[in-house]
Amino acid sequence: MLHAAVPRASVSRYPAPRSSASREFLSFMLDGQEYGLDCARVQELKLLGSLERFATDGEIIGGVALSHGVIMPVVDMRAGGAQAMAAATGPGRSAPDTDVIILRLSSGIIGMVVESVTGIVHVRPEAVQPLPGASSAGYLIGIARIDGRKVVLIDIDRLMSLSPRRPLRAA
Repeated sequence: MLHAAVPRASVSRYPAPRSSASREFLSFMLDGQEYGLDCARVQELKLLGSLERFATDGEIIGGVALSHGVIMPVVDMRAGGAQAMAAATGPGRSAPDTDVIILRLSSGIIGMVVESVTGIVHVRPEAVQPLPGASSAGYLIGIARIDGRKVVLIDIDRLMSLSPRRPLRAA
């Protein structure tokens, strides 16, 4: 169940298609590209400023936070576009209204910092195409074309299970 801690107006909802074969993906922005992850993995949405953070180290691992009595690592997905974020918020800082997606993965609860959550998209299997050259990136499901938008779909469990020593390969 998705509990939004961010204002409802910032998470737009798209009408569901009539097909029961569609899946729901939470869409979010990173460095000008829209991504989607399975809504079943989303526990809640929070603002970064609302989390009690007691460690903030590293570029990718943004530290450790406490939410509802649960201690979780916080992964900053914006690290790849750090220059753009530094220009917007100043070096080493995040805007207080930065979105954090709290995920319930097979490995545990984590927080994932993104630029912004854009909504929920309903994706039909025939709308998903493989990404060219992405065969080595097993965490990429494909690209969905929905109403003129391109949403890169990711398998968040696979992405978060990659070893930090193994570099991520972008498509």
